[in-house]
Formats: sequence, C-alpha cells, structure tokens
Amino acid sequence: MFSKLLIANRGEIALRVIRACRELGVRSVAVYSEADARAPHVREADEAVLIGPAPSSESYLKGDVIIAAAVRTGAEAIHPGYGFLSEREWFARAVRDAGLVWIGPPAEAIAAMGSKTAARSLAIAAGTPVVPGTTSALRDADEAATVADSFGYPVLLKAAAGGGGKGMRVVHRREDIAAALQSARREATNAFGDDAVYVEKYIVGPRHVEIQVLGDQHGTMLLLGERECSVQRRHQKMIEEAPSIAVSDDLRERMGTAAVAAARAAGYVNAGTCEFLLDATGAFYFLEMNTRIQVEHPVTELVTGVDLVQWQLRIAAGERLPFAQQDIRPRGWAMECRITSEDPANSFLPSTGRVHFLHVPSGPGVRWDSGIETGSEISLHYDPMLAKLIVWAPTRIEAIGRMHRALLELTIEGVDTSRDFHLRMMENDDFRRGAIDIQWLEQHLQALSSVAPPRTGVIRAAIAAVLLAERDRSAPQRATATATTGAASAATGNGVSAWTRAGRLDALR
Repeated sequence: MFSKLLIANRGEIALRVIRACRELGVRSVAVYSEADARAPHVREADEAVLIGPAPSSESYLKGDVIIAAAVRTGAEAIHPGYGFLSEREWFARAVRDAGLVWIGPPAEAIAAMGSKTAARSLAIAAGTPVVPGTTSALRDADEAATVADSFGYPVLLKAAAGGGGKGMRVVHRREDIAAALQSARREATNAFGDDAVYVEKYIVGPRHVEIQVLGDQHGTMLLLGERECSVQRRHQKMIEEAPSIAVSDDLRERMGTAAVAAARAAGYVNAGTCEFLLDATGAFYFLEMNTRIQVEHPVTELVTGVDLVQWQLRIAAGERLPFAQQDIRPRGWAMECRITSEDPANSFLPSTGRVHFLHVPSGPGVRWDSGIETGSEISLHYDPMLAKLIVWAPTRIEAIGRMHRALLELTIEGVDTSRDFHLRMMENDDFRRGAIDIQWLEQHLQALSSVAPPRTGVIRAAIAAVLLAERDRSAPQRATATATTGAASAATGNGVSAWTRAGRLDALR
C-alpha cells in the first residue's frame, strides 16, 4: 500500500476517499479551487493544494496542474473520484507516465469503454446485446437524420464521452434533429471537452439497471449485484437502490454474465459499472460502462459489506481480492436519495447561497455522505449535488419507511433542496410498488414537486434557533445584560439554551 494519495476531486467523493485513506493508514492530499478554500474536504485531508480559480476548466479539469501537485507533495497515487477527469484516458496515461499510480482501470480500458461508441463496438464483439444505434460519431445533421429515419422515431442523441445525462437529447421529429444535435454537441463540449455525438433507438418505458463489477490485477473479476436507477429526471439519476425489484435470480445471472464478458473484453481492472436498459419482457441491452466509482456505490456497499473505495486502493496497490463469487451474498435493501441544491417547485432551478443550518439524520441503518456543513457556500460553479442520504433495511418497504423517517430529520436551511421531492417519492404508491421506469418520473414530476410536505418540528425549531441567534447578534446594547443574566442563570443551574427557547417558541405557534 502506498503511503500518500492525492484526490483529484472535491465535495462528498473527496471526503469519501479521505475516509478510506485514513482507515488504511494512507495520508491524503486534497486539491481545491479558490471557491472551495473553506470546503470540508480541504480541512479533513492531511494536506491541501490550491490549483486555480473557481471555474472547473481552470482548476479541477487542469490535469497537468493536478499531477504537478501530486509530485510536489510526494503523493504516490491519484484517485479521480467521479466526474471531472475520472474517465479521461489521457489523464490516466499522464498519471502513469509521471510515475504515479492511477486508482482506476488501465488507460487502455478507459479508452475502450470510456467512449460510448467504442464500448458499443466492444460489447457487440463480446456478444453482449446493445440498443440499436451507430458505433461511430455523427458527421453532421444530415447523417443523423438518415440514421434516425432508419430506426424510426423517437431516437436518442448521446455524447460519446462522459455521462450523467450530459449531451443527451430525445428527438421525436426529423425536423428537430439539427437543433438537437447542435445542442447536444455544445453541452458535450462544455462537460467533457469532446463534441462527439452518436444516435441510438430510444426505447420507450425501460428500466435502468446497472451491474457493479470489481476486478483485481490477478485475473479475478467479481459481480457485486445490481442497482436500480430508473428514477431519473432529464437522464440524471435521483434515487438508486440495490437490489432491483425487477431482477430475478435468473436475470441477475444473465446480466452479470454479460457484464463480466464486456469488462473482460476491455481488459478491465478495479471497480466499474455496466449499465443496461431492461424492458418489460426481460430483454436487456448494454448501454455503456462507467470506468470509475459511481455516485451510487454506497447502496452496493451496504448490501454486500464490501468497501468499494478501499478495494479500489487495495487493487491499485496490487492486492488480490480475498473472496470468491460465492462469498458475495447481498442481503437486505439499500436506497439512496441524491440531495441537490435545486428547487423542485420551480422546475428544479439551481439554488445558491449559504447553508445557514444543517441537521443530519442518524439512527439505525442511516448513512450520510456529504460535502457540506453549516456555513458552506453553494455556488453555480459545480454540480448541484450536496450530499447523498443512504439507508439500509431488511426489506424494500422497510427501506422506504426508513428513508422517509431520515428525510423528515434532515434539515438544510439557506438554500432550496430536493428533500421535499424525495419525501413525496417515498409516499408515492407507484414508487412503493416498484412500478417505475426511466420515463415514469418525467410523467409524474409536476405532482411530485409542486406540493411541499408539512414541515417537521425539528425544522421549525431550527428556524426559531437561527432567528433567536440573529436577534441576539443584532442587539449589542443588550450584550452586557445578557451576559450577566446568563452567568447568574448558569450559576443556579437555570440556564436556558437557544434550542430550548426555540422549542418553547415552537410549542406556542
């Protein structure tokens, strides 16, 4: 195991890697932009290096600057997290060429799977079923229209690089192809620095199911089960769970076999995810392979007991996986809600500002992976995801109940968030029955986002506490009297905290 590692990322994934490093006795180096100077991941790392201004193009996407920081601090390895440079083959090569260890698959595997068009070709060669579509980037709108006509509408334009729903456009009519292609290319360039876009048949009403694989450098490739990721808005996942209510044992084995075949064909090592569309008949189609750790990896960790991030580090250091496929026995049900700084009641517009108050849920089976704290500044420079709330329970319905309880406990004041939307999801009959597909949310979005659930007592108490603290700060002329009264109260054991006062105020409302 190496002694020091640099994390080429920010927010909650940076903190997740820092925790893994700490448990393995590895010193961590954070990188940060000027906007993140006071971010939690900067404080929690053993060292931190400023890499540039707030825009990611001038900081977190500057591979040469990040590698220079690793060399300067004596780091032996770089973990890219997800997003930013995590699936850039050239960056993985540059890290390796600098004499550093890349925490992820070989650059050659990223090249084979990092481009969706290349991945489709490889999957076809491996005998894995794929969605009908092109295997090379479109030259222009005329070619796109010709291909779309041959498939029949609707079709999906997709960026060849990257993921996360960026550079994707559904097209229902031939006359919309040119504008959609231009828009997809522009978004793909901004997100990934690559404007390559291809087209595939848009399958109506499928589920999005992905298979987690984990392979070491000694030939072992394991399946760690599937994740259900069908709750999506504009191709962005919002809720993930493991396992999938739609996957039988037989289907799980067949999808797993296809995922392993695709991964082995790419010479894959480390943690990776094969994404599939699953239709109502049980037919499945390979979409792409994510050559990095996934945002939703915690649900797999909770049902398998395998620490994926630690094993990313161990595998990169040359360790063998100590367990066999028969040792992987997922149990129970895990669910994850992405908590974003968006206003569901206002078309999910981004919300910015300062987090004035944060109350984190806890209790049995609750996990909170976050990159924010009270006082954090939320800007438009980066992805709106603030945190992930993850729960585990013996059954799916119990997991839904636990998530509902945890969401009620969660309080974030200062910016609008997706919390209330997730509460409505946990109460929705279709979701509770598992009757969802990747288009379901778009069809029910207005009803799920237009009405806010009742505010809980802890939220009202938090608001009252903040207001009381603000009132006290704004009245310096009462400072001496307050201090004297407070000292006397403390001496007699009758001191009243702001929280107690807030609760009393709340009870009187």
